[in-house]
Amino acid sequence: MWLKPDEILLKNAFKLWVTEEDNKYFVLQRRRGYGEGGGGLTGLLVGTLDTVLDSTSKVAPYRILHHTPDSQVYWSIACGVTKEEIVQHWDWLQQTIMRTLSVFDSSEDITSFVQGKIRGLIAEEGKTSLVLEEDPEKFREALLRFEKWFELPPKEKLVTYYSCSYWKGKVPCQGWLYLSTNFMCFYSYLLGAEVKLIISWDEIWRLEKTSNVILTESIHVLVHGEDHYFSMLMHLNETFVIMEQLADYSIKRLFDKEAFQREPALSDPLQITKRGLEAHAKSEQFRTFFRLPKEENLLEVHESFLWVPFSHFNTLGKICLSESYLCFASQDGSQCHVIIPMREVINVEKPDSGNRALTVCVRGKRALRFSEVRDYQRLANSIRSRCGISASPQHSASSQAIRGECQSLINHFDDNPEDVTLMVGQKDSSKAVSTEALMTVFHPQDVENLDPKMLKEKMKEQSWNIHFSEYGRGTSMFFTRKTRDLIVRGVPEALRGELWMLFSGAVNDMATHPGYYSDLVEQSLGTSTLATDEIERDLHRSLPEHPAFQSDTGISALRRVLTAYAYRNPKIGYCQAMNILTSVLLLYAKEEEAFWLLVAVCERMLPDYFNRRIIGALVDQAVFEDLIREHLPQLVENMTDLSFFSSVSLSWFLTLFISVLPIESAVNVVDCFFYDGIKAILQLGLAVLDYNMGALISCHDDAEAVTILNKFFDSVTNKDSPLPSTVQQASVGSNDKTSHLNVDISELIREAYEKYGNIRSEEIESSRKRNKLHVIQTLEDTTKQNVIRVVTQEVRFSASHLDGLYNLFKRQHFLCCYWTMKSPALLHHDPSLAYLEQYQLGFQQFSVLFSLLEPWAFCNVKSAVSLWVFRLIDENQDGLVNFKEFCYALDTLYSGSFTNKLKFLFKLHLPPAFTGSPLHLKEQRIQHFIPVTEDSSHLSRLSAFDLPQDGVIKKSPERGRGKVDLQAYLKQWQNEILKKEETIKDLPRINQTQFIQFSKTLYNIFHGDPEEESLYRAVAHVTSLLLRMEEVGRRLQEPSSPSESTKPAAADEEEPSTEETATTPESSDTSSSRNSQDAGTDLTEIEWSFSFEQVLASLLNEPTVVRFFERPVDVQTKLGQARVSQLKLKANQ
Repeated sequence: MWLKPDEILLKNAFKLWVTEEDNKYFVLQRRRGYGEGGGGLTGLLVGTLDTVLDSTSKVAPYRILHHTPDSQVYWSIACGVTKEEIVQHWDWLQQTIMRTLSVFDSSEDITSFVQGKIRGLIAEEGKTSLVLEEDPEKFREALLRFEKWFELPPKEKLVTYYSCSYWKGKVPCQGWLYLSTNFMCFYSYLLGAEVKLIISWDEIWRLEKTSNVILTESIHVLVHGEDHYFSMLMHLNETFVIMEQLADYSIKRLFDKEAFQREPALSDPLQITKRGLEAHAKSEQFRTFFRLPKEENLLEVHESFLWVPFSHFNTLGKICLSESYLCFASQDGSQCHVIIPMREVINVEKPDSGNRALTVCVRGKRALRFSEVRDYQRLANSIRSRCGISASPQHSASSQAIRGECQSLINHFDDNPEDVTLMVGQKDSSKAVSTEALMTVFHPQDVENLDPKMLKEKMKEQSWNIHFSEYGRGTSMFFTRKTRDLIVRGVPEALRGELWMLFSGAVNDMATHPGYYSDLVEQSLGTSTLATDEIERDLHRSLPEHPAFQSDTGISALRRVLTAYAYRNPKIGYCQAMNILTSVLLLYAKEEEAFWLLVAVCERMLPDYFNRRIIGALVDQAVFEDLIREHLPQLVENMTDLSFFSSVSLSWFLTLFISVLPIESAVNVVDCFFYDGIKAILQLGLAVLDYNMGALISCHDDAEAVTILNKFFDSVTNKDSPLPSTVQQASVGSNDKTSHLNVDISELIREAYEKYGNIRSEEIESSRKRNKLHVIQTLEDTTKQNVIRVVTQEVRFSASHLDGLYNLFKRQHFLCCYWTMKSPALLHHDPSLAYLEQYQLGFQQFSVLFSLLEPWAFCNVKSAVSLWVFRLIDENQDGLVNFKEFCYALDTLYSGSFTNKLKFLFKLHLPPAFTGSPLHLKEQRIQHFIPVTEDSSHLSRLSAFDLPQDGVIKKSPERGRGKVDLQAYLKQWQNEILKKEETIKDLPRINQTQFIQFSKTLYNIFHGDPEEESLYRAVAHVTSLLLRMEEVGRRLQEPSSPSESTKPAAADEEEPSTEETATTPESSDTSSSRNSQDAGTDLTEIEWSFSFEQVLASLLNEPTVVRFFERPVDVQTKLGQARVSQLKLKANQ
């Protein structure tokens, strides 16, 4: 490998390097302790020194130096892992460079020429792969060490590396931590003791920063019950963040099947960089804070001051620019932030270049002034380009008018800073939809009603109108502490839908997708899927006592919204609790608005909540447990098992307390949720437990605690709610309120904000990432236990062996997903399938794993026999093998009786497994049976099965949007119940071609065995015996005497029994094939065949064969060898 020319002092290196060759301008050296004469104490000391100092010499012990005769300075220009590699570089220098150097007069010119040439070679090598790295030269050297030490597949992308100590027991090992796309690796070499660690990100259960007495600060990694600690990191926080991002990336890609199509930096696992991960993390944080669509990425950040007219001062903060939004947040993140959609910007002016200021003019006579922007010119140009505004608008009369209007606004703004009227916005008149909010239809406000509740409602509306006049209204409104205070007091009924849309960001979604919802409704109308069936079943369970959902108006609107969303996002489809949430949204928002609110909740605010495994809710329950430990220690001391709170709080998170609180109180919680996100739900949960602390501590069991909480929720009221009593009583779960004093929801929410409002959203997100690993792995472990419980009933493997087999099987499934986003295993994986179908292998993955585990080494990866095994055990003929099918085959080969093993081999040579042409098996290649590309691994049965036109195997009748075929399920179950044990009499006879291949397979199995020659003779003897038996049987059946032409054949058939024919596998193979073919020719085109009973009886008379097949297999050793070789085999493919 060519190196960036680096100056070294050779005087200090004589003891560490040995010169092998030299000439006038170059020196080839070998590291002392390597190669000939290596090892011993010198090798140990040099190896340790190289590892600790992160020297390339550890993996590349050869180097080439450049020097000139009149200089003492040497330059390292190349290194090599092997002698052959460095000699290749040396020869190139001799042939290409040496002749040219003679024309230079000065040594400086010679050195400059050599350095330029080497840099040019390096630039050519790294033109594509290393262009995005921060320090390409250092990274090339680190990459060389990474590839040499860990022997991972060459596709594996190294992201970054750090020096650290790894604690093996109580002893620290100083070495290097390498973080790649799919693996975390560590290497250390100290005085001959080599420590090598390779951990897949998808195997990690917990990743966290810890500290104790011995380790002040370290990173703790938990994998399969083993703890790993890394310390002495110079940049521990940076390292941890990168590790967290890589683990999260792996989880999203492999388990959530996310493709990152809108993020080029992460869309290709072969091109992941540290810079790309950091950009992704910043964009994700940016979207979460400002509630922006997933399409938005953070492009620019500028520090600046923003003039806040309602406070009459400039606040320091950051301007964040994305493709479609200009956002500002003050430094503390809570004092003030504003979101300006680019579609609302009409012009950008630079009134004063002295203080680097610019003013953004927004529709509705709004203007925002930013000052002290370091690169204000670039920012102004960026905003203009994204808004389509010309930098020189004088050429257009309309642009001139806009310019004049904005200039007058700016002048007035400067002269009258106390005049806040410029900040007053007008409410956007959004496009009307076909229906109104259900609350306005079924409970219109009576303007003449002067009861106290309605008066208080009007006062709330007035407070909000005053707020709008000061802070603006609509998409460009300022969000401040005062906004949150108004939310906590309660949102007036008339403004609830508008504010929900604004706070959730759904208003932007709807504005940028005009007509989208109506199109979806049209397209989804009349579709019949499993999701639509579930929706129909739950329609009448959604707030059934509310008048709005006792009529067709409400039910139809709910049906349309849920069906349209299931059509939009089939990955989620429909999940229970979505109906309850949507019904509340429809009460206060128009139908189209309710749809976009549902999109915001399911896809942004509550990620992964509404799917089959409700991972998001389980993660937030784990976060809730962490917060209970931190904020309610008294409760923790008296209730050691906090899992109770996880189970009881599930409905709180899934329905935002709507299912447990009366409707008039629950909507106040929803108000807070749309403003503060999941933080509001967590705070309220803590407040509820704190309020009932005494009663919960004195509980004797979980049932009593549940009763206490239910009674508490039933006692929560909303004294300011203007809803009629019939509606209020509709959502109350119990009318027995005698045991609890009434608790006002506004007071409960206020208390939650006062006591737990200091919980930061960043802490919650960090806790989510930490707990998501544990939740995912717990669900995966549950799946594994369920699979093992099913499989263990039908095989003889122990539970520990099945555990090891499952881990290998799952890892093999993931190996085809590590280095591509388009693996069929990722594209067509359906987590809603049964446990056994969760992880399956296509032919290529199966052949690799089976070749590692089968007991007789007769099946290599590219062998046609592997295909026959795959076809045989693929019972449902879908081109995929599940874990049960795989284990059943291995169990037969490992623990089956001689008869069962032979039956398995016999069936390998019958259809559907064996479909080869009679006399051309030797020339057949595996490509004739399957596609050779890895991405097509699931379509490996092209020769045996007809595939759909899209090339996707339909794993269940509910694939896509088709109607679920219950008849198919029932028929499948019936077949499984009625399936009887197969007997040897049920097997068809094996014909001439199949028997020839059966004999060859036996020879392959016996190859390399200590009793190889005896086994070959036994097969040859059985072959000749069976042929004679067949001939005798045919003669007895024929009415006339056989023709003379058959007699020589009978005589010739005695030849294979001689000892000479069985000395080698080739001779045995040839003899049996010749005998078989000769017999087939001499029998005047009459095909002969054998039954399984004949083959079994003949082989039972050969003790050597019986002994071979009954030899026990060490399963544990096989599993251990497979674990070591699995990754290496992938690397060598």
